[in-house]
Amino acid sequence: MTTERTVPQTTSAYRNIPPFSARRRWTALAVLVLAVLLVAVDATVLFLAIPFISESLHPSATQLLWIGDSYSFVLAGLLVSMGSLSDRIGRRRLLLIGTAAFGAASVLAAYAPGAGWLIAARALLGVAGATIMPSTLSLIRNLFPDERERAKAIGIWGAAATAGAAAGPLVGGLVLEHFWWGSVFLINIPLVVLLLVLGRQLLPESRDPNPGVWDLPSVGLSLFGIIGVVYAVKEAAVGAAEHPAVIASAVLGVLCLTWFVRRQLRLPVPLLDVRLFADRRFTAAALGSLIALIGLAGVIFFLSQYFQLVRGYSPLRAGLADMPAFAGSVVGGLVAAQLARRCGQRAAFAGGLLAMGLGLGALGWVHADTAYLLIAVVFLVTGVAEGAVYALSTTMVLSSAPKEKAGAAGAVSETAYELGTALGIALVGSVLAAVYRSGLVLPAGVTGPAAADASDSLGGAVQTASTLPPATGDALRHSARQAFTSGMNLAALLSGALLIGAAVLVWMLLRGRDAAGTADGELRGDGGPAADRDGGAAVDRREPGSAAAGAPAADCAGPDAPARSAA
Repeated sequence: MTTERTVPQTTSAYRNIPPFSARRRWTALAVLVLAVLLVAVDATVLFLAIPFISESLHPSATQLLWIGDSYSFVLAGLLVSMGSLSDRIGRRRLLLIGTAAFGAASVLAAYAPGAGWLIAARALLGVAGATIMPSTLSLIRNLFPDERERAKAIGIWGAAATAGAAAGPLVGGLVLEHFWWGSVFLINIPLVVLLLVLGRQLLPESRDPNPGVWDLPSVGLSLFGIIGVVYAVKEAAVGAAEHPAVIASAVLGVLCLTWFVRRQLRLPVPLLDVRLFADRRFTAAALGSLIALIGLAGVIFFLSQYFQLVRGYSPLRAGLADMPAFAGSVVGGLVAAQLARRCGQRAAFAGGLLAMGLGLGALGWVHADTAYLLIAVVFLVTGVAEGAVYALSTTMVLSSAPKEKAGAAGAVSETAYELGTALGIALVGSVLAAVYRSGLVLPAGVTGPAAADASDSLGGAVQTASTLPPATGDALRHSARQAFTSGMNLAALLSGALLIGAAVLVWMLLRGRDAAGTADGELRGDGGPAADRDGGAAVDRREPGSAAAGAPAADCAGPDAPARSAA
């Protein structure tokens, strides 16, 4: 039976969602998990289809990268705007609208007749996905006022995202064994239908009671600013930094983002409260997750090609080969809250980034004949660390923001994640492509269009080799695989170094009494006080009826760890 609680009428979050029984809260979370699965599956199901897309649509190397990251670019550019919109028009409403649009865009992608069409369809999927992810996080923020319950819910949410990412290659590989590459997008449709039916029945509606105007100029500035900067970085990484269009894109992106920040500081009700970044906990979480995904996403993206085109795995076997990383990430998401309670958020977050860096760096020594068991162990360790980092950073971001602004805050977390994914694929792909081209040795007789295709990508080289005499084709395949593996090794080493640097940065940002005090109390679930962003005074942000502060948990940082704030 649902137990009603008396809540002051000034508590906007409780005007949004009436108190739910524990059973109804966790049932609603199950529906939100379904929404996360939809987006997560689509993010990774494409990986194993890349060789088939290359064979069918004949994209250039640049188009191939855009097929991989156009989804993330557009999603990252719109997340903040859509998160703010969900606070205004209703989080459930926007979630269901986005889900329906996601299904329609999936059909367009499945039947794309060319690379340009597929890139556009993936961009539309990004628009739809941008409405889904912030809505799920903001609903979790409102459904679970208790810090301990919320940390557990976010851990489950993060584990579901990872499980979906794991299911993507597995289901995609199984589908590709029997159907054409477009079928990997059609597996979204059953999830879309189920989410539309259950979401309408089981999810509560909530919104900011005083949202202000949805500022369209801010929406445009954030979208063009992020896409402009990311495009410039992507093109500069492949040697086009001096091209006029790239320079113009970089300048336009920086100007738009600068104007966006200045506008948010002037607006009475901003699209994104940039003052949140004055909180070191918020900044550390956003930067840490951004850098983590830059290092991780590109390596994982190209490992799928390594398994299929270098080791000769079938799509299904390649999907299974990725499973230790995803299984580890599920475990990491589920244990993140407990790890933070025992170790403190500083040690847990920085330690997770360090473990990710060491794991990615170890992939720098992988070759075509490396025993898979060694790769699986590295995948498992890296996955556990990534799952913990994702859940911890999301919890830190949501706990730093007022409850009525949960949509915008959740959007910041997801923007960091998706922007990191897009930048990771672009930058790691650019490094790998440069090393591949410089290391590829074309056999005698491979000239003209055949040489151009082979030099463009590993998929092009494998396809070209099948049209050549056996001896020449074998020599081309061997040279291409060696060049690709060398590029992947260098990219993994650079990514590992980047993650280790992120661990140091997070450790420094969260040092001191204030950072430890504000974050540890919340992440450990004891309802510790948080520093007020406006006046700097310590205020208890526990919601009515939330768990009271308990006894300090054991801290694996040792007796010298900074004490939590008691003021």
